[in-house]
Amino acid sequence: MTDAVPFRAGYLAIVGRPNVGKSSLMNRLVGAKLSITSDKAQTTRHRIHGVLTTPTHQFVFVDTPGFQTRHRSALNQRMNRNVTTTLAAVDVVLLVIEAGRWHAEDQAVLALLPAGKPVVLVINKVDRLADRNALLPLLASLAERHAFAELVPTSAVRGDNLDELLAAAGRHLPVAAAIFPPDTLTDRSERFLAAELLREKLFRNLGAELPYDLAVEIERFEEEPGPGGGLRRIHAAVIVSREVHKAIVIGKDGARLKRIASDARREMEQLFGGKVWLETWVKVKSGWADDERALASLGY
Repeated sequence: MTDAVPFRAGYLAIVGRPNVGKSSLMNRLVGAKLSITSDKAQTTRHRIHGVLTTPTHQFVFVDTPGFQTRHRSALNQRMNRNVTTTLAAVDVVLLVIEAGRWHAEDQAVLALLPAGKPVVLVINKVDRLADRNALLPLLASLAERHAFAELVPTSAVRGDNLDELLAAAGRHLPVAAAIFPPDTLTDRSERFLAAELLREKLFRNLGAELPYDLAVEIERFEEEPGPGGGLRRIHAAVIVSREVHKAIVIGKDGARLKRIASDARREMEQLFGGKVWLETWVKVKSGWADDERALASLGY
């Protein structure tokens, strides 16, 4: 007869410089799209919890914004405080970098991590390595940079090696009862997730034309029960700083905003498991990213 395996549970911060795949990694780990992704740096602005419960562990992943170095608005300062606060409270840190590329920014993030917490180095995007034989020398080189608790190569896009990552991270969680009920996916509301999905589609459809200081505000979110998951009526305002940005978002004869809203609605229906009626419009709020009251009203 053997002793039962003790249950472990805790918080794991996913950190790193912008665009290393932090949000894609969390989405893969929990099996649902909770964090939005795009090629635009600084896509993630909020702290988002994604929960994965197994028979032996409960992982509460915390997707954080990338540390802000280029922008100095009140919004960016809040995002940096968000990351710092998160790091102080978690049990394990997952530091994500790109395979084959250790940047000065990676070193800067490493220097900001609190002492005494186990750090698992996640070498993401290994599928992009031209020579897979270079992986072992790369791991040896990275191991010399810090006393990492574990080093795990992965590909969040392809889902490679994620079981190994969970096993490595799980070894460093404390023995504890589950923090959330076992069927919990996230602590964020559908209202919040709807705003994030719409913001992602704005980023993806507008690309370089998109002003950095764009936000989404859900003004009304109504649920009507019914067959097939019911119906959600969502009224969303896209917030921009200048009239010229409003014209860019709307597009000729409103075609661009209509396409963006249709893309967002389809993903909302998939995530929420029911029909969505989505109405969108654009508002101009000059200087909102430096307005503390505006930031608070938008949930920053």
